[in-house]
Amino acid sequence: MKKIAIVTGGSKGIGLAIVNKFISQGYEVFNLDLIAGDKGHFIQCDVSKVAEVEVAIHDIAKIHGRIDSLICNAGVHLSANIEQTSEQELDRIFAINVKGAYAAIKASLPTMKSQQCGSIVIIASDQAIVAKTGSFAYNLSKHALASLAKTTALDYAQYNIRANAVCPGTIETPLYHNAIDSYCAKSGSDKAIIHQEEAALQPLGRLGQPHEVAEYAYFLASDNAAFVTGSLQVIDGGYTTG
Repeated sequence: MKKIAIVTGGSKGIGLAIVNKFISQGYEVFNLDLIAGDKGHFIQCDVSKVAEVEVAIHDIAKIHGRIDSLICNAGVHLSANIEQTSEQELDRIFAINVKGAYAAIKASLPTMKSQQCGSIVIIASDQAIVAKTGSFAYNLSKHALASLAKTTALDYAQYNIRANAVCPGTIETPLYHNAIDSYCAKSGSDKAIIHQEEAALQPLGRLGQPHEVAEYAYFLASDNAAFVTGSLQVIDGGYTTG
């Protein structure tokens, strides 16, 4: 019987890389996203709508009888300080980044509890650890995800359910390119120069790649990390060491 993994936001970027990694390891993978991806079983779902997430995960559990791994990856970015952030934008960031993870975890826990095992991996950010300018709402949401990983780990360790957060630094994804494009549009900067500057900010001198984050997420979900829970695992090319 194949193990079951659920990935939110698995149609592109880090999410797609995670879907591909779990498939390569023999998992049956379900991708909850608004747009269809090329891999895994796609279920159209708006993660900001708790009821939609509940229905999708309940159906997976009912048909397959188990949920081995949940990877909460869905997220959006906003480049703005607190004065530039409207109430509507703040609500949107939290609805997708935080409430989406809350909904998926809450819906998966009854099945994981009944089987007395499970692994939850939350894709947070280096911004769960450090602050960056012009990133008020996004930074706030990623700190919330770090808390979600820690509290879930403590509350459900008795059921052999582990929860960890992966904290990627600057990873070259569609989300990254969208953020750079938005910044360049506002500032008139040259994208090629900004891209080079971003790479130079990393001690390793380059941006991370989605497949590298996927490898880390899979490790945390696997039995090789059976004694790891409640942790914030940084993969950022050394950025947060300073």
